[in-house]
Amino acid sequence: MSEALMKENQAGGESALPAGKKRRLPLPKSAKGRRRLRLAVVLAVAAALAVRFLAGMRGGAIPAGAGYTAVQVTQQDLTVTVAGSATLEPADSYQVTTLISGTIQDAPFEEDDTVAQGDLLYAMDSGDAQSSVDRANISVAQSRLSYEQAQEALHPTVPISGVINDVYVHNGDDVTAGTALAKIVSGTDLTIDFLFPYVDSGQFYVGQAATVFIGNFDGSVQGTVTAVSNADAVTSNGMATSSVRVKLANPGIVSDAYTASAVIGSYCSYGQASINMPGAATVYASGSGTVSGFDKLIGSTVTKGETLCTVDSESIRSQLQNARLSVESAQLTAGSAASTVEDYQITSPISGTVVEKRFKAGDKVDGAASGALATIFDLSYLKMEMRVDELNIGKVKAGQSVTITASALPGQIFTGEVERVSVNGTTTNGFTTYPVTIVLREYGGLRPGMNVSATIQGETAKGALCVPVSAVSRGNTVQVALPGALGEDGVTVADPAQAEERPVVLGINDSVYIQVTSGLKEGDTVLVQNTEMGG
Repeated sequence: MSEALMKENQAGGESALPAGKKRRLPLPKSAKGRRRLRLAVVLAVAAALAVRFLAGMRGGAIPAGAGYTAVQVTQQDLTVTVAGSATLEPADSYQVTTLISGTIQDAPFEEDDTVAQGDLLYAMDSGDAQSSVDRANISVAQSRLSYEQAQEALHPTVPISGVINDVYVHNGDDVTAGTALAKIVSGTDLTIDFLFPYVDSGQFYVGQAATVFIGNFDGSVQGTVTAVSNADAVTSNGMATSSVRVKLANPGIVSDAYTASAVIGSYCSYGQASINMPGAATVYASGSGTVSGFDKLIGSTVTKGETLCTVDSESIRSQLQNARLSVESAQLTAGSAASTVEDYQITSPISGTVVEKRFKAGDKVDGAASGALATIFDLSYLKMEMRVDELNIGKVKAGQSVTITASALPGQIFTGEVERVSVNGTTTNGFTTYPVTIVLREYGGLRPGMNVSATIQGETAKGALCVPVSAVSRGNTVQVALPGALGEDGVTVADPAQAEERPVVLGINDSVYIQVTSGLKEGDTVLVQNTEMGG
């Protein structure tokens, strides 16, 4: 270059500028020149973006200067787990209380005793309550009797089994209380005691034939001697007589309204003797009303308790209805009184272990104000309620196995089972958790009230293709190492730019690894940023 040219450059170059100042290129003065300048700037930016795109196609969008760890894609068994903590509770618990006030007479149990449902815990003084029961039962009996009497007034019944001997009313008759309706005898045999004056009793014997004359009937009836007195009797007019009892079959029309005389051997009886009907009974109306349904005739057989007829009236039916209501009312009162007595016997509502006994025999109880008399735990198994967040609740199902540990029992591992997953979530500060109930049937030295840690064992994938969870970027992509990305040892990341961003299909995951079901194969290597790995 010539000296003149160098001077010219110096005159118009940076050497002519003040110290610390850089020379600015002059902007074109014309509009056409300025448009050309803007076009040049746009082309330069587009070229830079194209370079970056090509670099992404080749090696992915890897931040410059970032540190990476190479992780090989492997197959392994993968289990979804959900961890949490909770406090152990008994299978069931019950606070024994009462509304009854009084003195405890007996409390046949102690703390740590095992009791069955229904076992007596406390027997309280129930004297007053029992007296109420007795009075109520008497009232029930009285009301039932009144009801039966009202029933009898409406439907008179036969008092004995036998034969209708006489009928005093007919259908359509109006009767009043005390009116005789019919007479019934229990058999057809009649007995008559005859007197024989001035005849020695030795002249008669059992089985001897007797001829009996009844009333004004023509003819006679044959009978048999069934008994003879062993001493003479004296009549009111001073005659000495022998007494002889004769039994005979009723010809069908004879009643105790008739009298009879007899001839036994060559002796005639004295006067007229009364006829005795065997088991005779008269049915009377016990209320006023109209007779209906009386279809029995003289000689008809009847059975004890059988309805003879109906004596109907408004007053009788009203009496019956009132009596029925009285029975129901008395029964309700008696039932209530009996329930009150049962309340004085306080029994165990569940089967379990007594963990607290606050009252003993002799103590006075003031109803609900006394609080719990005792506490019972059902220790057939323990349970816990673990809160699971909304992000993990979908991984939990009933029947899953749960691994449980407790700080109180170091080194010991227990196994439980998910019993229930509730849909009743609780939201706090925009974050929702759901209660999961876990049961432990074999709990060893664990006790209610202990705090435990639990890990729910969820879905398991055998031989799953896995990568670290931190290897997956948003959009479900991973950086796969291409040739040149790794050093000669095949482990060190030499050039992270030599990586390919690849989409993958994901499966289950735990806190460290995630299953890849599509997009990778065993032996591939993915790059994980050290900051994401916690390095």
